[in-house]
Amino acid sequence: MRIVLQRVAHAAVTVDGQETGSIGKGFLLLLGVSDTDTEEIADKMVDKICKLRIFADENGKTNLSLSQVDGEILLVSQFTLYADCKKGNRPSFDKAGAPQLANHLYEYTASLFTNLVKRVQTGSFGADMKVSLLNDGPFTLVLDSETICPSTTN
Repeated sequence: MRIVLQRVAHAAVTVDGQETGSIGKGFLLLLGVSDTDTEEIADKMVDKICKLRIFADENGKTNLSLSQVDGEILLVSQFTLYADCKKGNRPSFDKAGAPQLANHLYEYTASLFTNLVKRVQTGSFGADMKVSLLNDGPFTLVLDSETICPSTTN
C-alpha cells in the first residue's frame, strides 16, 4: 500500500463537475493498492497516519496529531502510485492491485478512518477525478507499507 499524504488547509474532489468530497484542515490522502495488500496492512497504515505528529503546536513545532487539531481526511484512490517507469516512456501498472481488491481495501480504509477521525470524505473509486487543494507547508509525505509495516508484506 502506498499513500501520498499532504497536509492541507483545505481540499476537494469532483467527478463530472460534481463535488464528491471536501475538507478543511487535515490530510489529503492519495491511496494506491497492490495485489499483496491486506486489511492487516491497511490497519497498520491507518494507525500510523492517525498518530503522525505533523501539525504545529503552540511553539511552532510539528508535534500535534490529526485528532489534536480536529483534522479531517479526504481519501482518494490512485492506482498510478504503483506505476513502473523503468522501461520505455509509457508507465506499466502491473504492480497495481486488481480493481476488486483495490476497491475493497479503499472502502475498508475509509471505514477505519471514519471510526478514528471526526470527518472523512472520499473520491469515487475508478472515476476520473479532479482534486484541488491548498497544501499547508507544503508538507507532503510518501508512506509505503513495505517500510511502515515490513513484517506484514511479502
